[in-house]
Amino acid sequence: MSDRAQESLNKALEFENEFDFRKAKAVYDDLKQNDIPDNIARVVDFRLEDMDPLIAEKETYQRIHHNGIRVLSEIGMNVAESEELMEILMEADAIDFEKESAVFIPIKENYINQCLERCPRNWSGDPGNNSFGTGATPPFLKRVGDNELRQASRAEFEDIVRSVARNEDVIGIFSLPVATDKSVTAFEVAQLMEGGFSGLKMTSTKGFSDDEMKFLAGKDHWVDGTSLITSLTFMSTMVSPFLRSARSGANLLLLDLTIAGSSGPGSPEALLTLIHAQVLFMMVVAQTVNPGVLCLHGGIPSVTEAGGDLSYSSPHQTLINAAMARVNSWITRLPSAQSGGSTSIVELTNEAVLESELSRNTLRKYGAHIVRHAMGAMGSLNFFSLEKFEEDCDRERKNLKLFSSAPVDRGILPLYTPVDQEAMEGIKEIAEKGGTKNADHTLRKVDSFSTWEKSVNKAAEKKLYYPNIKDTVIKMIGKGTIVP
Repeated sequence: MSDRAQESLNKALEFENEFDFRKAKAVYDDLKQNDIPDNIARVVDFRLEDMDPLIAEKETYQRIHHNGIRVLSEIGMNVAESEELMEILMEADAIDFEKESAVFIPIKENYINQCLERCPRNWSGDPGNNSFGTGATPPFLKRVGDNELRQASRAEFEDIVRSVARNEDVIGIFSLPVATDKSVTAFEVAQLMEGGFSGLKMTSTKGFSDDEMKFLAGKDHWVDGTSLITSLTFMSTMVSPFLRSARSGANLLLLDLTIAGSSGPGSPEALLTLIHAQVLFMMVVAQTVNPGVLCLHGGIPSVTEAGGDLSYSSPHQTLINAAMARVNSWITRLPSAQSGGSTSIVELTNEAVLESELSRNTLRKYGAHIVRHAMGAMGSLNFFSLEKFEEDCDRERKNLKLFSSAPVDRGILPLYTPVDQEAMEGIKEIAEKGGTKNADHTLRKVDSFSTWEKSVNKAAEKKLYYPNIKDTVIKMIGKGTIVP
């Protein structure tokens, strides 16, 4: 009986890792009804406590994906003033002219689904889950003992490349870490990255010549970061660069950095739904002009602090990115890239390093895919510090050992992502009123992130999954108890 019980337990944990929580619960319930060894019974009780929250959470992500498609098909995207985009969509017969209730240009639901089916779910350059690295292209390099704000020179960027190469054991993606001055071109930067790092790399090709664009074509260890849509509207300066990237043959990282309560809705579910819809629209356009092109879902939701500024020190930043990652890993199965591991602090202090460490550990605890901005970024992505990068890598190396020694029967942890039944209505209101700040939905959901944090912390206080690892969503550094 002991061997059969262990086999059943392993099967239930396998179902969890496949995100099929209903099947996992059925196996746990069956084990519960039998006479099983105490050590297995303890695990079964431990996991059964999480099954209903996980089932409910997956339903939320299924609704987010479904509603993301509905945003495109029922509300639409504001692209009417782009002759190039409209011509592409009309030639593909993608526009639903019968949807007269749409606020903007609606896309046929069946066409959206056809485009999503063309998107590859696997690619050989994938560094795997919980792959943390650099990114965000902060405008300034943070130099020790020098407060002048400047871009990185060629020599300084070469130092960064050498440092990344020394830390390849913990770097999953070498995404463009800082802006450079005129001593080096964007193409030369990419060549330096190519020569110094063997893993996955990301750059922006907006500054490349047409001939230089060929550099990334067909290379599975590169992605081209690009964007097209923000606040339901196309960015006029990005139409040509986006289409050039989509047609180039390079892998695409489709970026959306919408901020809760500022450029997007104030509730987690509505924010994720809008971001998801905007990334899906980019996928539709990309698949229309280049069917089968690899598209990474780069929905990177952000939050603000009380004063309204972008805040990478907020625990909500980590929570919302973990949830965005789960929409894709649990539902769409699209490769994705999220954000985390950074800090709003502008000076290299122990608190700045610890905040980043806690954020990375929390993301790993809940599971992410590719995480940019995780090493070396400071000041809510305004600075890159090579010294902090080195310290982040050292901390990451130590925490990887701790996670590798953690129990293997913890299963998947609930994130308790809150439900917002008004998400679609809120997004439509934002579209009709021309922004989030005038939307009643935004005002009604002003406390939703804080409420979410409290629910996660309350659950964490009752159930310690990783008692030896510093990971928390509570901003309590030096101020109180850190809850694992």
